[in-house]
Amino acid sequence: MKSPELSEKPISITDYIAIARPDHWVKNIFMLPGAALALIVDDQAGLGALAWLVVGIVSTCLVASANYTINEYLDGEFDRHHPTKSSRPTAQGRIRPQFVLLQYLLLGGIGLYLASFLNPMFFYASVLLLIMGILYNVEPIRTKDRAYLDVLSESVNNPIRLVLGWAAITTIVLPPSSFLLSYWMGGAYLMAIKRYAEYRMINDPARAGLYRRSFRIYTENSLMLSAFFYALTAVFFLGIFLIKYKIEFIISFPFFALLFVWYQNIALRPKSDAINPEKIYMEPKFLGFVAFLVVLVLALFWIDIPYIQFLTDHSVVRDMRIE
Repeated sequence: MKSPELSEKPISITDYIAIARPDHWVKNIFMLPGAALALIVDDQAGLGALAWLVVGIVSTCLVASANYTINEYLDGEFDRHHPTKSSRPTAQGRIRPQFVLLQYLLLGGIGLYLASFLNPMFFYASVLLLIMGILYNVEPIRTKDRAYLDVLSESVNNPIRLVLGWAAITTIVLPPSSFLLSYWMGGAYLMAIKRYAEYRMINDPARAGLYRRSFRIYTENSLMLSAFFYALTAVFFLGIFLIKYKIEFIISFPFFALLFVWYQNIALRPKSDAINPEKIYMEPKFLGFVAFLVVLVLALFWIDIPYIQFLTDHSVVRDMRIE
């Protein structure tokens, strides 16, 4: 199979900005639930902490861009076999390794410098985010080439982002473990669905394997089944969190289930936005539903419904007798 011709277009500063993927900074929205939870849980966290959250978001964007920089560079050879990514600067041979290293060190260094102004947990989580970028992209480990491990190692960035949002607000060590695990498995679901949509779009197993080594093992069925497993695991841990911390949260559970189903429906389209999750803004109805769900969960934090206490109060059940 012939690879696309390399471009003779001169190197431009815009190419280096492109490989830092500032358009992907929207993914750091996953920090916000951690920050919101911290504001609710920690009585000592005031609105003044929101200023530190802004610093934390900037720091995380820079660290993430450091990871994207090496991701783009090290994927250049493989991206030449992708229908659309073959036009990227690295795939076209317009990026120089010495400048990639300089950009990586600058972005990562400035990001960690900003992180050092927040509490130690934020700094440690930022370092972990950088380490995961190395494990995911760099040989000899390069987890992105290993089926299933690629999804799990990339999606672990979701709970890391959750911790970053949390640590920007509070000094309490970590958010609830059930929420962290649900966040991880939810991210794994999104990543598996992205892999599925991408595999279907390429529609050529041989070419897909050249583009992404893990695609030599995956099939459409295995990707969809793995996504189903991650979704079940995510809602299981989410259910634990919802019931354990406030029984009223159970009202939101069917809406979370619908969220997973709706996103899967998006992935099943021929040219799915699930291939590029950062472009999900092109699904206004879906985003509207997400906004509704956020408002519902926030409302349930403050609403008490005594009549559903019987779901967890066994003494109430024992007292309910048929006369």
